[in-house]
Amino acid sequence: MSTTSASSTRNTAPTQTGDRVFSGIARTAGLAIVVALAGVFVFLAIEGIPGFFQPEQFYKGAGSFWGYVDNLIFGTVLVATIALIVAVPLAFGIALVVSHYAPKWIAGPVAYVIDLLAAVPSVVFGLWGINLFAPKMVPLYDWLHEHLGFLPFFKGPVNPVGTTLLTTGLVLAIMVLPIITAISREVFTQTPVLHEEAALALGATRWEMIRLAVFPYARSGMVSAVMLGLGRALGETMAVAMVLSGGGGISFNLITNSNPTSIAANIASQYKENTPGTLHVLIATGLVLFLITFLVNFAARWIVARNERRMSR
Repeated sequence: MSTTSASSTRNTAPTQTGDRVFSGIARTAGLAIVVALAGVFVFLAIEGIPGFFQPEQFYKGAGSFWGYVDNLIFGTVLVATIALIVAVPLAFGIALVVSHYAPKWIAGPVAYVIDLLAAVPSVVFGLWGINLFAPKMVPLYDWLHEHLGFLPFFKGPVNPVGTTLLTTGLVLAIMVLPIITAISREVFTQTPVLHEEAALALGATRWEMIRLAVFPYARSGMVSAVMLGLGRALGETMAVAMVLSGGGGISFNLITNSNPTSIAANIASQYKENTPGTLHVLIATGLVLFLITFLVNFAARWIVARNERRMSR
């Protein structure tokens, strides 16, 4: 009996020790992330709060901080929205092709190429966007202005070099595409095979099977993928700063040369002034961007948790 107990103790002790070590490492890593996030917030709050109360000359003629930052918030949200409108359908479509339609000898290389886009530095996208992509878009903008100029999005005048909100949004769409595609592909492939086979056995077409079995199961992952892409688009700096001709006010005109810039791009372009008052104002705009990103991710987590509770019923 004692021999059996000793043998049992020897067999379970390493596992228990390993569990404790792994649990400690995981807790430490999670705590480190929280501490780092709190540290960033504390720094932004301490250095940024004075930016709300600087003299008017530091607000570029806007008169107040909120008059200065509202254009930047508008530009940030508008460019990110354009990127998502373009990238999300493409990303879901590519993920479905890779996971359910294409043969493996095609799906593998396609997924690999899409994933490689995530490794391209944003400054490379910026160089490509301003030197090659933007000039190629000018004829399209001329056509949009000529035929759809009655819409506020295309009323012009057309930017002669193509560095517009629409160009920037399309560049950002390419940048967030691999993030949304990779996560969506993974959650699509996690759908239980029995669910898919049951739908097909009941007479559903392949698209009906995807719509009735894959999408409901993967909804929370799809929302997470979109929100991660949105977070990347909201915080992108170099590509926006290089491609977008900023300096305008709030406007939905997507093809003109008077565009509201984003918060991150404005910080990058104005940081060289390096006066105390200017730095406080820029850090305050960074605090605003931090809070916007936090609220977006909080909303995403709430949507995912709500969907998971609904699916568990």
